Amino acid sequence: MRKSGLQRLAQFRILVVRLGAMGDILHALPAVAALRRIHPLWRIDWLVEPRWRPLLVAPDSHEPRVDGEVSAQRTVSRPVVDGVLEADTRLWRRQGLSRATAAAIRQLRGELRANEYDAVLEMQGAIRSAVLARFTGCRRILGDARPREAPARWLYTEPVNAQSEHVIDRGYELVSAIAADFLEIGVPPLPIDRAAETWCDERYKQWKMDQSPWALIHPGAGWGAKRWPAERFREVATWLTAQGIRVLVNAGPGEDSLAESVAQGNESAHVVRSSVAEMVALTRRAAVVIGGDTGPLHLACALGRAVVGIYGPTDPARNGPYRFPDGAECVVLRTPEIRRDHRRLPEPEAGLLKIDVREVCEAAGRLLQR
Repeated sequence: MRKSGLQRLAQFRILVVRLGAMGDILHALPAVAALRRIHPLWRIDWLVEPRWRPLLVAPDSHEPRVDGEVSAQRTVSRPVVDGVLEADTRLWRRQGLSRATAAAIRQLRGELRANEYDAVLEMQGAIRSAVLARFTGCRRILGDARPREAPARWLYTEPVNAQSEHVIDRGYELVSAIAADFLEIGVPPLPIDRAAETWCDERYKQWKMDQSPWALIHPGAGWGAKRWPAERFREVATWLTAQGIRVLVNAGPGEDSLAESVAQGNESAHVVRSSVAEMVALTRRAAVVIGGDTGPLHLACALGRAVVGIYGPTDPARNGPYRFPDGAECVVLRTPEIRRDHRRLPEPEAGLLKIDVREVCEAAGRLLQR
């Protein structure tokens, strides 16, 4: 029997392709979450690198579905997406053109085609992600008409001429192009992982973090030009401690010595090493989050936390902390003469060094007062 237009719309199936990294996924998530709110019965899947899966779903448990959601799939551990497919592109690069890589790609291609998607949102803007979108065999592949890698545009069947500057707003334009929807901007829901929450509670008791507000500092960055000096972060941590604020310093992969340097000599500062799910749990509880242009800073914005962003060669107008209407205030510090520069230079950008400790402390103080 032929399905009516209403039936087809209710059973609409979408795939979001945004493989990584943390900040990029968190920039795409608000628009997809807004789409979920107005289309609770649509099936929304996400293709992602395995290590970022915790940003989309937590291990399945028996929670009741989220209030106000119609779909039985909506739980606090799975608040936005129905299914997560994994593309381990990092492993494929390491393995090269091996039999294992070829087998993994064939298997993924089979899964993508079997799902018979009605539309694919390619939100990475890269050639590899656009090729994976093509693997679906879907007739509607939507992507930004000005992707990060220009040739990716020719793999889209529906290039979208987004007009906004910030990547989150461009995501809203792209997602709304599926069915000409008006999407309401808001803080996206992130999964609640019960094991990670328990881990966080245990650290709270260990470090007595429940006795006062506390700040989370992220001294690391993707490359040296974006990294504010560790000794300045240490001075900020010392100032926070003097105000009665406890401090956690995040040690990302390979950043143990950097984090230890920031916490050095401060009995109220603790270095924390965590998984992605544990970092989500920690960030939910922070009074203020301080760092440069890095994934955990964008995580804080996505969780509606107050943020001080210390920016150098990357442009905050495009990918800086995003102030959601229902989120906390964000302060961005950047000297006007800095030009956008994505070269992975090892030393801090000269303009970044003009941001002094006093400015960061004053910004954090204002946010803590509010």
